[in-house]
Amino acid sequence: MDRSSLSRSRRFAPAVALAAAAALTLAGCSSSSGGKKSEESADGASAGKATTPRMTIALVTHQSPGDTFWDIVRKGAQAAANKDNVKLVYSADPSAANQANLVQNAIDQKVDGIAITLAKPDALKDVVAKAKAAGIPVVGLNSGVSDWQKLGLMEFFGQDESVAGEALGKRLNEAGAKNAVCVIQEQGNIGLTQRCDGVKKTFTGKLQTLNVNGTDMPSVKSTITAKLTQDKSIDYVVTLGAPFALTAVQSASDAGSKAKIATFDLNKDLTGAISKGTIEFAVDQQPYLQGYLAIDSLWLYKNNGNYMGGGEQPVLTGPAFVDKSNVDAVAAFAAKGTR
Repeated sequence: MDRSSLSRSRRFAPAVALAAAAALTLAGCSSSSGGKKSEESADGASAGKATTPRMTIALVTHQSPGDTFWDIVRKGAQAAANKDNVKLVYSADPSAANQANLVQNAIDQKVDGIAITLAKPDALKDVVAKAKAAGIPVVGLNSGVSDWQKLGLMEFFGQDESVAGEALGKRLNEAGAKNAVCVIQEQGNIGLTQRCDGVKKTFTGKLQTLNVNGTDMPSVKSTITAKLTQDKSIDYVVTLGAPFALTAVQSASDAGSKAKIATFDLNKDLTGAISKGTIEFAVDQQPYLQGYLAIDSLWLYKNNGNYMGGGEQPVLTGPAFVDKSNVDAVAAFAAKGTR
C-alpha cells in the first residue's frame, strides 16, 4: 500500500512493531498445554487462548446507530477478548455526555479495564479522571490522537487524522482536482474536523466543507445532491466514512455531476466500488486492528505490566491508500469484516 506521503507516521514504526510482536507472543505463549488443539476463533482461524484469570473490559465508543465501521472495530476487540479470556462489555452513544455516562457505568461495575474513543475529549475528561482514581487502566482508540495524553490515558491505537488528511490532499493534487468538498457527518467530532483540516493544508485547489446529518442517510443524500446541483464545478467529493461515500456516488448521479468520490475508511461494499471505479480510493485506518490492540493491550498490562508505544507514543494503525492497484488484496479481508 502507498505510504510514500506519510513519512511522519514512520516515526512510530517501533511502536507498531512492538504491538505486533506482543500479539504474536501472546498467541504463541497462551496456547493450551499438553498438545491439545487450540480453540477456533470467531472467524474460524486457529488461535491460542489465555489461561489467565478472567477479566472484564469495557469498550465504550461514539458509534452512531447503523454505522457499520464500528462493527469492524468490535469484531477485532471480540477476537482479542476471546483469545485473552476477557469478558467484553460493549456500549456506545454518539452523544458525548451519554458516552461519559456509559464510562461511569463501567467504573461502577468495577471493570478491569476501559477502552474509549475520544471524538469529543473535553466531555470525557472528568470521567476518565474518575476511572484512574478508581485504579482502572484506560486506553484510547480511533479518535483522540491529539488528546489521549492530556487526559492521562495509558495508550492509544489509531491514526493521526491530520496526517491522513494531509496525505489525501496531496493525492487530490496528483489527481488534478481543482474544487473539492469535504463532507462532515458529525459536527463537533474532532477527528472528522482534523481530517478536513488536513486536506485543506495540502490541497492546492479550493476546498469547501459540507455538514450533513450522518444519522439520517436520506438527508445526507439530498444535501450532497443539492450541493452538487448548485455547484457544477465541484470535481471531487471527499467523505469521511464508507457508507457516506457510497451515498455520494448516488448523489453525483442524481445531480448529473461529474465529480469523483474519494473517502476515508473501508467496508466490503466500498472495496467493490473501488474495483468498479465508482469510487477512486479510500484511506484505510484498520479499525479491526484498533479494536484488537486496545483489548489486547489491557490484558498485557494487567498480566505483564507491558506498555505498547512505551506509554509515550501512539500506536498508528494507518493511514494507507486503497485503490484499484491494491484493492484485490484487501477485498478478501474486507469481505470477512477484518478490514
